[in-house]
Amino acid sequence: MGPLQGVTIIEMAGIGPAPFCAMLLADMGAHVIRIDRIGGSDLGVPTSKRTDFVARGRRSLALDLKQPQAIDIVLKLIETADALIEGFRPKVMERLGLGPDICLQRNPRLVYGRMTGFGQEGPLSQAAGHDINYIALTGALASIGECGRKPVPPLNLVGDYGGGSLYLAIGILAGIINARATGRGDVIDAAMVDGAASLMTIFYSLKASGRWDGTRGENILDGGAPWYDTYETRDGLYLAIGAIEAKFFQELARRIGLDEEDIKRQSDRAHWPALRAKMVGIFKQRSREEWCALLEGTDSCVTPVLTLDEAPHHAHLSARNTFHRDEGYPRPGAAPRFARAGTRKVGVTQGAAAECDAILRECGLAGDEISALRKAKIVA
Repeated sequence: MGPLQGVTIIEMAGIGPAPFCAMLLADMGAHVIRIDRIGGSDLGVPTSKRTDFVARGRRSLALDLKQPQAIDIVLKLIETADALIEGFRPKVMERLGLGPDICLQRNPRLVYGRMTGFGQEGPLSQAAGHDINYIALTGALASIGECGRKPVPPLNLVGDYGGGSLYLAIGILAGIINARATGRGDVIDAAMVDGAASLMTIFYSLKASGRWDGTRGENILDGGAPWYDTYETRDGLYLAIGAIEAKFFQELARRIGLDEEDIKRQSDRAHWPALRAKMVGIFKQRSREEWCALLEGTDSCVTPVLTLDEAPHHAHLSARNTFHRDEGYPRPGAAPRFARAGTRKVGVTQGAAAECDAILRECGLAGDEISALRKAKIVA
């Protein structure tokens, strides 16, 4: 099942956006083989097969990439692959003997996806960093947080996954389409700084048109507007309000008891402090459950702010099977969904032991050769 059936991808094991990109492609039906480090990983990610949800949908092979025979195995796999994903610093793959030039010689149709924070070149290309550093450079981090307070990291969703994984995934898919049309592969430089900057396009547009103040927490989408913010309820929980359009704000105002003056002055920034104070008082009069009974599902644009424990049990997400359960753990399912191609049923990743021999046999290795590689600790 899935629209990417027949697509083969080699994933060099790593952390953050590269494995998440591989997960997305595997969810859509691609055959992904992950090359793991022999002897385990020090990457700081979940090591239990039961809880490493991001590693789902792939077969894995653990190799000692310091050994020439291991590099030969990877190159053999690359010969029949559509794409490769790697998330190392620039030049690491070249030092291993798996750089783009060598891989494209073995397979001219290969799409070689490179995921980094700062890109393959530039003054910071070799610098260490994480999501917070990449979004700090692009204006994204400075735009998130309350007015008068320090910037707030939005988890690692904007740099790693939004600006990294998703841009690499679309680049790989575009590269595969082009390779199938032309017979020529490509090398994708997916930098999280570039992706995060791209995600900020609308805000740079709003700023250029004079509709976005440079001060965080004072604009319509950053919590500055009282009708686009979160509010505490009587029981100490929270609601999210997103009534941007006039008709939606009118619906909200009518249901919670705001007056005509409040409705008329929705876009009047001078009125925002008074409107916010009034809404703070109103929402503290009832529990979150009571407000949801009145507002959720209406054109008021109101939803509860749910925790990781609560979200999988919400009625809408349950009806859509947005979350699955593997051995009792809630796990987000595949997205997006395809009506005709179908959605691949994915579960937790399986152990490497049962997969290793099968992958090596697909490379053309015989049983005695596999045993010799394992005895020499070239293959786990």
